Amino acid sequence: MSSTTPSFPDRVELTGEGLVLRDWTAADLASMPELFDHPDIAYWTPIVSPFDDEAARNRLDRARQLRKEGTALLLAITVDGGAPLGEVMLKRAPEGTELGYALGPAHRGRGLAARAVRVMAAYAFEQLGAARVILELEAENASSVGVATRAGFRLLDVPLITGEEKGRPYALQTWGLDRS
Repeated sequence: MSSTTPSFPDRVELTGEGLVLRDWTAADLASMPELFDHPDIAYWTPIVSPFDDEAARNRLDRARQLRKEGTALLLAITVDGGAPLGEVMLKRAPEGTELGYALGPAHRGRGLAARAVRVMAAYAFEQLGAARVILELEAENASSVGVATRAGFRLLDVPLITGEEKGRPYALQTWGLDRS
């Protein structure tokens, strides 16, 4: 990011919708493989697979570096500030403020992802002055389409983002939520 991009605060804790989104810590390293080493996450996300202890350390280090650069904010999704259930991400990009998330398989089906996305979107609107936040997802990923819909996003009429990740082609739709 340019030198005019402000960095994120050293510590972030967001609360709302029955969630506490907080910084990842070294104490979370042992929990991360259980959350992220799963075929769904390997298939639908750019998160490294297999996700082991080394991958957890690398992700924590990368999260800290991206925050310091002012590029991205990766927070653990919790219900009480304790055990992580997944992750929500905010990334500053030329095409806009992008959000993303991943939930551990044991924690799906409880509305956590949609709630975490709404809390992070509110942070982007209120603290960063974003006019719109986006989600980029594959149409075939029914769970993510459901999250986008439940979080209030709408499919934008923009070209698909195509590429290849982990040896398979993808085509991402862009969903948007505008500041109200």
